[in-house]
Amino acid sequence: MTRAGRSAGASTLQPATQRNPLLDVVRGVAILGTLATNIWIFANPAGIIGFLEQPMITPHDVSTWAEGIFRVLANGKFLALLTILFGVGIELQRRSAEKRGQRWPGRYLWRAAILLADGILHFILVVEFDILMGYAVTSMIVAYLVLTSERAQRRWTIAMGALHVVLVTLVTLILFAEPLGAANPDALAEGTRLYAEGTWWDQVLFRLDNAAALRAEAVFILPYGVMLFLLGAALYRAGAFGADDRGRQLRRRMLIAGGIALPINMVIGLSGEPALLLVDRYLLPPFVALLYIALTAIVVDRLRAGSRLLAGVSNVGRTALSCYILQNVLGSILFYGWGFGLASTLQPYGPWPVFGIYAAMCAGLAGLSTLWLRYFQQGPFEAMWRYVYEFPWRGQAERTNRS
Repeated sequence: MTRAGRSAGASTLQPATQRNPLLDVVRGVAILGTLATNIWIFANPAGIIGFLEQPMITPHDVSTWAEGIFRVLANGKFLALLTILFGVGIELQRRSAEKRGQRWPGRYLWRAAILLADGILHFILVVEFDILMGYAVTSMIVAYLVLTSERAQRRWTIAMGALHVVLVTLVTLILFAEPLGAANPDALAEGTRLYAEGTWWDQVLFRLDNAAALRAEAVFILPYGVMLFLLGAALYRAGAFGADDRGRQLRRRMLIAGGIALPINMVIGLSGEPALLLVDRYLLPPFVALLYIALTAIVVDRLRAGSRLLAGVSNVGRTALSCYILQNVLGSILFYGWGFGLASTLQPYGPWPVFGIYAAMCAGLAGLSTLWLRYFQQGPFEAMWRYVYEFPWRGQAERTNRS
């Protein structure tokens, strides 16, 4: 470990305690956007099994066109966006440690370990598609990489990006050579038994029994995560989230890059070609995520302070961990058989009820986070997480205060 002050970009530090309004809103957009992807897993009567058996949708009428467009706009884009924001978070934590004169990564590794524990519990008890475990492992790696020079970080970003492209290309070629074929009826029946008819405990046992397979994707995209973490840190250092002319200039470039990528991604996603699944989810989405950042900044600039919409999304961003966990708990209760069982009940009506439930959940999360922050400074899970994080050093802090 080394002093944080040796890292690149120290001369351009800003106070780490200063909240960036755009970051809060973008983080809120990312959290609500992950729900836009995950809600289709909840709404599938066969759960994650049904979603994996039918990962792409081929539009053929108004309802499937609407669902297809919605899913393509969300699939992988908000995952990329949230991953970029985690990289921004590491840069902010590094700067905060530097300001306090603390060693880096130092306590940050304990922070990442707590996130890993959170992810393990979230995976076992709530959903198969947890992202916290992967972020925790990636952050442990990137915590050391951000100590290198900016030139070295660029090289790592390019190397990890190239490795990711190679992996996605290889899998895509394999899928073209050996097509996935139609959905397996037996697998769908097993998924329906588990999610539409099974108990919560049945799902817990399923996750434990199939942990290696369900976590394989997180291992596969590790280079992808490292690349986007470093990209997020670089964007923040460059001023891409700033309210000045420099920030706007960078976001215009992001707007152009994402504007080129989005139509291509839409064509691929709506093609219904299963072999292009990873291209749709992991190759083009980082560029589209940059577009979403730029568009969000435009909205923030236009609405300014006082907007209830902006405040609600911002408050979701300020309570991101709590809202992420809560939306998955609510989705499980609403759609799975051990809860209200809406996945089976609403299936004959197509995607329209799902759109309505998604909008209601977003409004509910915005409202609850706003109400909570009137009385507390942090979300409930953020507060518990901070307590655990500070616990090993609490006695040391008390002794310092007494002296």
